[in-house]
Parts: sequence; C-alpha cells; structure tokens
Amino acid sequence: MANSEAVASKKKDTRNRVEKVLQDYRYVRLSRAVSLIGRREVLTGKAKFGIFGDGKELPQVAMARFFQEGDFRSGYYRDQTFMMAIGHLTPQQFFSQLYAHPDIDEEPFSGGRQMNAHFASRLLDEEGDFKPQTVMKNSAADLSPTAAQVTRLLGLAQASKIYRESEALQNKTEFSIEGNEVAFGTIGDASTSEGVFWETVNAAGVLQVPLVLSVWDDGYGISVTKKYQTTKESISKVLRGFQRTKKEPGLEIFTVKAWDYPALLETYSEAVAIAREEHVPVLVHVEEATQPQGHSTSGSHERYKSDERLEWEEEYCCCKKFREWILEEGLADAETLDGIEKETMNEVRRVKEIAWKAFQAPIKEKRETLVFLLNEMIREHESADSLKTLKHQLQRKPAVFRRDLMQAARKALRYVRGGQTNSRSALMEWLRENDEENQKTFNSHLISESDYSPLNVDPVEPEYSGQPEMVDGRVVLRDNFDALLNQIPELLIFGEDVGKLGDVNLGLEGLQSKYGELRVSDTGIREATILGQGIGMALRGLRPIAEVQYVDYILYCLQGMSDDLASLRYRTAGGQAAPLIIRTRGHRLEGIWHSGSPMGMIIHAIRGIHVCVPRNLTQAAGFYNTLLRGDDPALVVEPLNAYRLKEKLPSNLGEFTVPLGLPEIIHPGTDVTIVSYGSTCNLVESVLPQLDEFGISAELIDVRTLLPFDLNRVILESLKKTNRILFVDEDVPGGATGFMMQQVIDQHGGYHFLDSPAKCLSAAPHRPAFASDGDYFSKPNAEDIFEAVYEIMSESNPAKYPPLR
Repeated sequence: MANSEAVASKKKDTRNRVEKVLQDYRYVRLSRAVSLIGRREVLTGKAKFGIFGDGKELPQVAMARFFQEGDFRSGYYRDQTFMMAIGHLTPQQFFSQLYAHPDIDEEPFSGGRQMNAHFASRLLDEEGDFKPQTVMKNSAADLSPTAAQVTRLLGLAQASKIYRESEALQNKTEFSIEGNEVAFGTIGDASTSEGVFWETVNAAGVLQVPLVLSVWDDGYGISVTKKYQTTKESISKVLRGFQRTKKEPGLEIFTVKAWDYPALLETYSEAVAIAREEHVPVLVHVEEATQPQGHSTSGSHERYKSDERLEWEEEYCCCKKFREWILEEGLADAETLDGIEKETMNEVRRVKEIAWKAFQAPIKEKRETLVFLLNEMIREHESADSLKTLKHQLQRKPAVFRRDLMQAARKALRYVRGGQTNSRSALMEWLRENDEENQKTFNSHLISESDYSPLNVDPVEPEYSGQPEMVDGRVVLRDNFDALLNQIPELLIFGEDVGKLGDVNLGLEGLQSKYGELRVSDTGIREATILGQGIGMALRGLRPIAEVQYVDYILYCLQGMSDDLASLRYRTAGGQAAPLIIRTRGHRLEGIWHSGSPMGMIIHAIRGIHVCVPRNLTQAAGFYNTLLRGDDPALVVEPLNAYRLKEKLPSNLGEFTVPLGLPEIIHPGTDVTIVSYGSTCNLVESVLPQLDEFGISAELIDVRTLLPFDLNRVILESLKKTNRILFVDEDVPGGATGFMMQQVIDQHGGYHFLDSPAKCLSAAPHRPAFASDGDYFSKPNAEDIFEAVYEIMSESNPAKYPPLR
C-alpha cells in the first residue's frame, strides 16, 4: 500500500512538473508572439513606438516562479514575460498600452500615459488609500531612463529590513509579514555602466537588504557591444570584489545562461532564498541573452550585428532552446508544442483586434456626434464648403484619435467666427465638454487629488507659553522632530551625518540615541541612492525623510526626483504615490560650493513635488508637520543661516502646521509690494526701516512655498493696492524670480494693476564668490534692495524720489 502511494505521489509530482513546464512554455511563446505582432502594429502606424522583451522570456518565467505575494518588482521595459507569468499582464492589456488607451480599466498601468512595456501595480484605491500589499504581487512604476529603477529598488528592499527589525511596526501586516518580502530588480547589461548602478550595488552591500537584481546580458547597449561598456566584458567578473565571504558581508553573485531552463530555476531558487531568509543582496548575471528584433522599433539590429552574431542568436534563442530541452526530457512531444505555439499566436492576434476596437470605439462614437454637429453647422452657415471639407477629412480617417476630433472642432469655429447660431453654440459646448474630459484624461494626478492631500491640512498656529524660551532655531527643529518621531512609528530620517552627529547643524542632535539607528541613520555620501531609499520605502507605507546635506547636492539626485518621484503619481494615473520628504538646506552661504540657490532649475524640473522655502526654522518645522499629515512628496529647503538665530520655542511641537501655497504678509504697506522667500526674505525685512525713513511704505510678502505658488492670489491682492512690485531672491537672473513674476503678472493677471514695470532683483549669473565681499557683490545685498525699491518709486514720482545716482 505504501509503495503504491509512493508511486501515485511520484506520478502526481511528474504531472505537476510537466504542467508547470508547459505553462512556462506557453508564457514564453505568448510573450514572443506579443513582441512580433506588437512590432508590426507600430510599423503599420497604429502605435507610435514599440519596445519589447523578446530574447529575455525564459529567465523571466524562471524568476517569476519565486516571486511571492508581498514582493516588489522594480524593473524596466523588457519585463513583459515576467509580468505575464505573475498574472499582472494580459496580451490585451499590452496592446492597450501600445495604443495608449487612456482608460485604466483597459490599461491599468498608466492610463495611456507611458509607452508600452512600462508596468505598475495599482497600489492605491480610488480614495487614495494604500491597498494591502502582502496579499498581492507588486510592481513599482517603470521608467525609461537607464538604471533609474535600481535606486528605488534599494528602498523597496530596505523596507523589509525596517519591518523585520522594528517592534513598533509588527502590526503593519498590510505592508509586510515579518520583513520576508524580496525586492526584485531587472536591468540591461549596458545600463550597469551608469553611476547609479554602482552606487546602488555598494549601498546594498553596506545595508544588507533583501534584493535580487537580475542583469539581462544580450551583449549590446543598443548598437554598442559590451567591449565598450564593461571592464572585462562581464559585470559579474567586475563585481567579484563585492562577493560576500564567511568573514565579510557583501553580495551573493550568480551567473547563468539565459537559455538554460533548469539552471535558471536552480539559480533563482537559491538566489531568492538567500535574499528572503538572510536579507543578503543578490546579483544574478544572466548571460547569452538575445534580442531577436533589436533594441526597439526605431531601428534595425542588422545594421550593427554581424552575420555570425545573427546566426548565433537564432541558434541560442531561449524559446528554441527551451523547446529542444522539453523534447529531450520527454516532457511533451513536438505536436503538443506546435499546438501551444499556434494557440498563443492566434490568441495574440485575437486580443490585439479586441484591444484596438476597444481603443477606437469611444473615439468613433465622439466622431459621430461631431459629424452631426458639423452637418448642422453646414446647414446654418455660408462657409459650407470649408466645413464640408473638414467633415469629409474627418470621416475618411480609418483610425481616428482624440486630437483629430479636437483639431476639427477648433478649426470649424474659425469658419463661423463672429456670429452666434444654435449650431455654433452646440459645437462650443461639445468642445468645452471634451476639452474638460481630455484635460482630466491626460493632465490629472500631478499631485494628490485625495482627501489626504497636504493642501487640505488646516493651518495651526504655533502656541507659546506666557514667557516662551528663546532658543537657537535648530532647537525648534530638533524638538519638533523629536515630537514627530514619538508620534509616527513609520517615520524614518536618514542621510549624510544625520545619525551619530545629528546632522551638520545639529537639528537632529541626540535623536539617534533616543530612537535607535533604524529610525535615525547615517548613510554614505551617495545622494542618488539616498533619494532611492526614500522612494522605495515610501512606496511601502513608511514615512521617510531623506536628507541631502546642501541644496547644491540636489544636483546628484535631481534626475531621480524629476523622472521618478515627481512623475510617479501622474504616470500611474493616480495608481501610486511615494510621500517622501527631502530635507536640505541652503541660501546665503559664502563661496562657490554649498552656497547655491538653484531654485528656478529645481522648480522647473520637479513639478509634482511640493517645494517649501521657509524663512526660519519654526516655519520649517510647521512644513514637516503639514507634509507628514499629507500624501505627497516634498522638498524642504531650510535656511542655512537660521540654525543659530534665536526663535521662540513653541509649546505645541509636532502639532502646528504651515499651509502650502499660502503666502504670508510679513509687513503691510501701501506703496510697493516686495515678494521674496527664505533667507533673502529676512534680509528684505531688515531693509524695511530704511525704506520707511524715506517715506516708502513697502508690503513684504513671504511666498513660503514655490510649488504650489500663491493659490489664493494673496500677492495679486497686494498688487491691486500698491500697483508696484519687486521680486527678490538669490537665484540666477530669470530663475525663481522669473517664475514668480510669470505667475503673478501673467497667470494671475497682475499686469492689469501695474503703474510701474514689474522688476526682479536676483543674484549674479554665477556661483557666489568666497567670503563676505564675495557674498556682497554676488548676491542681492541690503543696498541693492533699497535702491531697487527706490528706483521703482522714482520712476513713478521723480519729484518726490529724485535719482540716487
């Protein structure tokens, strides 16, 4: 009896093995069919561009075998097979994205906003709450810039370490089950040449976090062979110095062939177990991958690959090798495999047509309505010939896009301008409704639209005792951080010199010893991955504050801020959010380095991230309190010269808030409005008594946040009163002052209320020179501010304010 049970069990295991192998083969062939047919859809004009994962199918199905609920992927645009194998991508969804279908029910990854093969899980529900991550398989939103995905991989993995080691977070089972989740990363071999790859690998080895980073090595970076990409032409050889030993921690490194199915399964089984159980980072170098259709639809790989290489790629195609192995092992016969290949190709052809029809149907329905309106207009207007031509051109289009409809409607209005008829009114109403719909479809979710938006946080004023203690500004900040760390167990603060020292200005003094190295921690000098840590941890329900020591150093992580963090909510159509706070300091420091104020560059690069520029550290503390009650990312630039200036210590630390987008009138006035922020605002305030001495009543306004900017148009109301305005900061000419002027004068309509030209006063167009003289002659000084205001007044009333020189 026991023997028969054993035989039955063995037969069952064999059946299960065969079923899994054939399921993997089906995914491999399904994905290859998607790539082949997808390329044709681009070349026939139905899609703008295509990029595919052909040649990487087999390692991806092997990797997917070990991807569990709660795990996270941070990959790139070759991972379509993996996404299919984990059940997060159907061929129909792939084509919906290829066509840029803006319906998230059809294309849930980005709502048509990203090019194809850029995937994302919908981590947020419709109310903006995180969905339980431990009951689903998760994918961070893909992005195209090479290697950009690896920095946040570090944070996704570090979150598991935080959840495993923090007693206070053991009940957060919607985000982690004892820190057992692994972060899976993928990258092309050529992209390992990028600096952020090396920065991430180094940081992962230091932090010892559970990530498995797979390198798909097909020998090329577009047309450039790895001979010109990587020393020794092998990333795994170069990284051997990172290999862990019995005495020293580091990475575990595996190499495996992309066409060797059993070896791939064995490799990923061991690699993932090491990461999951030991929290050790692992790199899997997948060699001898191929790229049968080249890099993308924008070029042909036959132009740069030799005939010998093309023959080798055909012979070592992972699909072909997988088929050969199945036949050799006797797991299926040729007829069965032929049937799978035919079935998958037919399925892809079928769902491609379904996806295209689903994409076209709502547009064609709108076209019918528009054609009806144009017919009505033709009957009512003399310019019928032009309208008829427009209508016929629209009707003849075999494939129609939303822009075609809007172009036709807007052009039609040109031909019937000047009069008001029923048909013209109807077309204008159609245009208005569709414009609103299209704006929502393509321009929504730059920032949070949920009830948790920091814009919805009510302002709470600082409270003071009868005789408040006067302390250094950094003490206000430190004690406020203390209160926040006590209130919010998910809060983490990390960065260069943050931990043991308590930051270079002691704004975190003593907090590491109080809350532990897990919550207040030092990092290496590696700004890009400090940012990546924050993005990844924020995606997993933590509330990180990532410190970048000086605002100048933002340049090192600006790419990640701009391409990933700022666009995350937008490019997922509200499906993901990472409420990371980036803490830095700047302004009014002397010398070329550590002294920049590149605010114009920053605000134009990171739309989607709030930018707070407090003038003192009580204001800075209030911003942190506000932001931690919200669900958006933000940058807070603390004023560098405020840490030793005395401020009153509030009694409601951790509670008072500063609203975003609401300027503060520091000093009322009637003659001229002066707009500034940060330390320069304090300098302007020191000049006000001098202006008053000359009979000039200046209204000083601190914008407080550059993004968002003056939501209630406080500055415009001031301008209506004074009719004169000066914008002052220490950015380069045309930087943030130019931005503020455009907002007030152009967008808010301040032009109509000017009696004198609006003026900007900014720094010189270079980094400030060293020492006090360098600061004086490089940036706006008190005399510059006085004279700029005086000249505005002199222009309007030279008799009362004769020229100074």
